[in-house]
Amino acid sequence: MAVDLGGIRMQNPVCTASGTFGFGQQFEGFLDVGSLGAITLKGCSAEPWPGNPAPRMCEVPSGMMNTVGLANPGVAGMVESYGDYLADLERRGCRVIVQAAGHSVDEYVAAVEKIEELCPWASGVELNVSCPNLARGGALVGGTPESAAEVVRAVRPRVSRPLLVKMAPVNVAEIARACEAAGADALSLINTINGMSIDVRTRRSRLSRPTGGVSGPAIHAIAVRMVWEAAGAVRIPVNGMGGVASWQDAAEMILAGATAVTVGTANFYDPACAARVAEGLAAWAAEQGVDDINELIGAFEC
Repeated sequence: MAVDLGGIRMQNPVCTASGTFGFGQQFEGFLDVGSLGAITLKGCSAEPWPGNPAPRMCEVPSGMMNTVGLANPGVAGMVESYGDYLADLERRGCRVIVQAAGHSVDEYVAAVEKIEELCPWASGVELNVSCPNLARGGALVGGTPESAAEVVRAVRPRVSRPLLVKMAPVNVAEIARACEAAGADALSLINTINGMSIDVRTRRSRLSRPTGGVSGPAIHAIAVRMVWEAAGAVRIPVNGMGGVASWQDAAEMILAGATAVTVGTANFYDPACAARVAEGLAAWAAEQGVDDINELIGAFEC
């Protein structure tokens, strides 16, 4: 069941998504977090961010919508609160991926420099390039191949560990190629898809902002298609996510070309989901008659 996600050796292909699993310790009462392949931490910036005002989350059909605004304690605050636990989690066999957030290239650089300094236990660093670039009018940092590659090129020399890029769900094949060329070791996709939910009685958004990111089963089929497109466009591994709530969902991602599979929104309503997905994938691989889960990566037949 072991896989290699761009240099991150995972004991199985199941990961948890940034922003849905806290810093891991919060879930220890529901499952053995050490049994997972990896966890991706809540995205952290160089300095703490307050995020958006409440309400930040609401339910939508077959999923949820959020506008959390990447509220986080900053890299130093995260390490102070959870560093010892995360170092121990690595020793238990679960790889820890620290996600860096920023609103500009300089902010990403500052975040990864702090991660390099303060997180020696981490197995990898992930760049969330779905953040708005406030220095350029709020456009997505990774909304174009050029802008995504700019961030990766700036950060790459400063990261000594495997570097993943969390992509926006736009133009995935071209942006995937651009990130690979700029030095990314693996890609994570998809992030949430922008949507709206209106309270028809108040005529206002059900969130504090007009729009938010839709996640959960509602976007799963779209995510599988985008993972397939990205995996076909690059040679580096892909970490597939988007509406994964069962081993069958995860198996779809693997067949579409994902080396690792990430559980996100399901963690909120089924906190032991990731462990069951890992167990189900092992049974599926045996059922398929393979000795190695890697034999099933990209095995989709048109």
